[in-house]
Amino acid sequence: MDLRDTPEEAQFRTELRAWIDANLPADKRGSRGGAQRFEDPFMREWSRLLYEGGYVGLTWPKEYGGAGAPYSFQAILYEEIATAQAPPPIGVIGLNMAGPTIIAHGTEEQKARYLQPLLAAEEIWCQGFSEPDAGSDLAAVRTRAERRGDVYVVNGQKVWSSFAHIADFCILVTQSDPEAPRYKNLTYLIVDMHAPGVEVRPLRQITGEAEFNEIFFSDVEVPVENRLDEEGNGWQVAMTTLLHERATLGFALTATLDGIVGRLLEEASGRNPSAAVREAIAVEWIELQALRYTNYRALGTFQRSGIPGPEGSGVKLRWSEANQRLTKLARELRGPEGILDDGWWNHQQLRSRGNTIEAGTSEVLRNIIAERVLGLPRGR
Repeated sequence: MDLRDTPEEAQFRTELRAWIDANLPADKRGSRGGAQRFEDPFMREWSRLLYEGGYVGLTWPKEYGGAGAPYSFQAILYEEIATAQAPPPIGVIGLNMAGPTIIAHGTEEQKARYLQPLLAAEEIWCQGFSEPDAGSDLAAVRTRAERRGDVYVVNGQKVWSSFAHIADFCILVTQSDPEAPRYKNLTYLIVDMHAPGVEVRPLRQITGEAEFNEIFFSDVEVPVENRLDEEGNGWQVAMTTLLHERATLGFALTATLDGIVGRLLEEASGRNPSAAVREAIAVEWIELQALRYTNYRALGTFQRSGIPGPEGSGVKLRWSEANQRLTKLARELRGPEGILDDGWWNHQQLRSRGNTIEAGTSEVLRNIIAERVLGLPRGR
């Protein structure tokens, strides 16, 4: 495998770096993340700038407003945004999950209605998958969608939903037939978050912020025309969503981790760390390189097959646990100062506790790797 950029990729990377330098203010780089991605008005402006610059929907077909670019360009975009410490687009769930799912499973009417406003960040999307009694076991959801003529009446609860408090639409997995076999009883809906009966409640985190939400559905009427694919095919549609979520995201995660390792090295350089701490930092640097090459291997498979593989689950798993170790190591390196202050490292360590829960718990990801990579028997 040649890990160097092709001439076309190198030109794209150079142009992208210049565009970021020209459009991203210095005071908007390197934020600590968290709830700031919702509260800062610049987040919407930045998303519009990316759209106007042609950097949104890079791999989408041109007929749906995309650029028809290769997946390597999307990976480069993730890398350069993370390297520049730029904020991600505010419509990230729509761009990475809802949009590709609508392209794959939606009707032409649905594509015409939803894709362009999604690209332009005119409408924000959230995800309604996890539930309090089901966790990350998507096949066990209990949010009910009962067909009544031309509408589904939805009742239930979802949890850990980013962007729900500012979202216009939700991609929702529901149970439509409690008598049907597992995996055949689910239906995938597009729900208007402003519809009567939708209630959003924030979830306060250990950081003191509320990035995630609970969503309650009480007799919410969803038109049948808002269903993606056929009734009972919700599991297949949801798998499309999850595969695209992790397809090239590993490049962004790895680039972000690269920046954190660099910041840790700066911390260590003036503190004369012990041999044990130096060894721990070296281990994390090696882990970073392994993630980088795993990303390239996954990208090669994706480009050949057009279908995201299970490698993304492995990258997300290892990244989330590495980020927790790195931020903990930095706090320990800083001594009492790192425990007591309310600075960048302290916030990152607290926030990192959620990394092994969001976008698939570590337990679920290990099951995916065991079954789809190692070929082990199913756990159930």
